[in-house]
Amino acid sequence: MVENSAGSFPLPLGFAMNFKINGRELAIPFAIEEPSVIAAASYAAKLALPDGFTATASEPIMIGQIQLVNVPDIEQAHWKIDAQKDKLLALASALDAPLVKYGGGARDIRAKIFETPRGKMLGIQLLVDCRDAMGANAVNTMCEALAKELELITGGKARLRIISNLAVHRIARASCVWKKDAIGDEVIEGVLDAYEYAAADIFRASTHNKGIMNGIDAVVIATGNDWRAVEAGAHAYAAYGGKYLPLTKYAKTASGDLLGQIELPMAVGLVGGATKTHPLAKIAVKILGVKSARELAEIIASVGLAQNFAALRALSTEGIQRGHMELHARNVAVMAGAAGAKIDEIAAKMIAEKNIRSDRAKELLAE
Repeated sequence: MVENSAGSFPLPLGFAMNFKINGRELAIPFAIEEPSVIAAASYAAKLALPDGFTATASEPIMIGQIQLVNVPDIEQAHWKIDAQKDKLLALASALDAPLVKYGGGARDIRAKIFETPRGKMLGIQLLVDCRDAMGANAVNTMCEALAKELELITGGKARLRIISNLAVHRIARASCVWKKDAIGDEVIEGVLDAYEYAAADIFRASTHNKGIMNGIDAVVIATGNDWRAVEAGAHAYAAYGGKYLPLTKYAKTASGDLLGQIELPMAVGLVGGATKTHPLAKIAVKILGVKSARELAEIIASVGLAQNFAALRALSTEGIQRGHMELHARNVAVMAGAAGAKIDEIAAKMIAEKNIRSDRAKELLAE
């Protein structure tokens, strides 16, 4: 899978339970090393029962970008490209017959003039329906081929020819109502206050969104998808309106329950890449039972919302550290030198004492 291979760097693989998404009960694979993430997501999903999560995903449209510089008449070039749009789209689609066979292909071309310190540049956006692929290889191939044709049309020089990870046309959304009878009025008020803090302060918003990505990345990795691309798209989308904001929103319903919603780009696929070559990724996809990339995106968005609710509930009530450190106690015991049955024994003593520290673990091991 990679060059200069010297081995592998495995992550723990666990399952988040209690999820019900669009009426379907699921055990969701998480590849992650951070204690408490899976437990938190499972607890949030349990509190959402019996209704669970409702999720949707838009068409799998990805954006390819072609940068043109040194264009002699950039305004005229803009119109020339528009006049030859059909020809350019046909040329792009012809490069990927299997994608077209399954209903995908190039859909639109858009041009925009940019003023930069190095002069005017023409930015081309190629919109491609990638179906059940993430789309990077297909889009990059189309961009590279179209670049030559665009140079002939405009008289300019093509520089960058690559996919954009800000997939604003490939959006996943999920929502959930947590009943006040299940979570209590104090939790509802705490979550609402925590959300508004994140909406007002970029420093909090950054950590708010990191918590969302705890769950999202874990599922993206487990299914063999590109978590770096998903991360880049999510954080760029958070700032898409000109201010970095939370990817989730919370409000109180008319009946006093808590409504949570999430919206973010979700460029994931089921064909190509590690999804089809990594044996554990293939098993994870099979366990999820998904038949399309859009269905996978809906699941991942629901996980992100659950993860965020769990974090805000803990933060605004007893604090994040208690549950996190209890689950981290075994790691602390191992770092102190414990092995075998001593790991659980020392972890249990530290939890009972509410003193989960490496120096205390060493003291208990010595005893």
